[in-house]
Amino acid sequence: MSKAKIIDWRRAAPDSVVFVSGPEEFLAGRAIRMVRETLKGQDDALEIHEIEASDYSAGTLLNLTSPSLFAEPRLLIIRGLERCSDDLISDGIAYLEHPTADTTVVLRHNGSSVRGKKLVDAIRVSSHATEINCAEIKKDADRVSFVQAEFAHADRKIAPAAVRALLDAFADDIAELASACNQLLMDSSETISESVVDRYYGGRVETNAFKVADAALAGKSGEALSLLRHAIATGADPVPLVAAISMKIRQLAKIFGNRSASPQSLGMAPWQVDRARKDLVGWTDDGLANAVSAMAIADAAAKGAERDPIYALEKVIHLISNKGLSESSN
Repeated sequence: MSKAKIIDWRRAAPDSVVFVSGPEEFLAGRAIRMVRETLKGQDDALEIHEIEASDYSAGTLLNLTSPSLFAEPRLLIIRGLERCSDDLISDGIAYLEHPTADTTVVLRHNGSSVRGKKLVDAIRVSSHATEINCAEIKKDADRVSFVQAEFAHADRKIAPAAVRALLDAFADDIAELASACNQLLMDSSETISESVVDRYYGGRVETNAFKVADAALAGKSGEALSLLRHAIATGADPVPLVAAISMKIRQLAKIFGNRSASPQSLGMAPWQVDRARKDLVGWTDDGLANAVSAMAIADAAAKGAERDPIYALEKVIHLISNKGLSESSN
């Protein structure tokens, strides 16, 4: 049974040894920063050292944590435990037996290898340690929970439609998503609505493009065309718009013939696979082939092959809204 305390990254706090595990670097960075800021707030004389685990040499841990002449509190941050030296493993295990008073040692391991397992196991059974697990945020549901928690932590409310708009605007980068949440938290609105999100981020090409694609895939041709025209009117270039919509169609094509494939084998995030499977309802082999061909034509048009690239985009939006089939074929 593990003796180390296990806490959520939002509750990161100092301990003799703080083990920050898991692949989500953004969350790990925030947890480590919270520990540092807490210690700094307790004593401005805090002495801070940061080292890389791969560069560690025997005795360094003892040297950096030994009490100084004036007994200042200390913080030692050791990053890259997944690449640690043998010396750090042995010194770390010994340190866990008798950690130095008024000293916090933070050890960061991203889980990319089993290197340092012996030290990790020792940390997890140590009563002197706290573990903060920073699991990767990949699934759409996890991202929704992250956004909701950011606002709940600040005792603020955000509407479900606003959450969806934020996730559409910041599809890949959790750091950008967190930054957007922080900016919205400074807004005076009691509840963050979709219109508030659009006011801040509606001009992002990514937001407009994915909204256009989502409306078309939902069969809402009129809404998709309206969004497309709004995107163009607010300065969006046709090339990235076509690229974003094409990405959605390529994801459908990847899933169509292999619906049981793992996200890893498809080169997609789990939430993207879940979304594509839902969007595929009603599509046929012929319809998908037509959509892929139409996107290629629209891409060429956007890059100068035709005089009116917007018309080509409108045509492909109509086609996608009709599951890739012309109205005459229905």
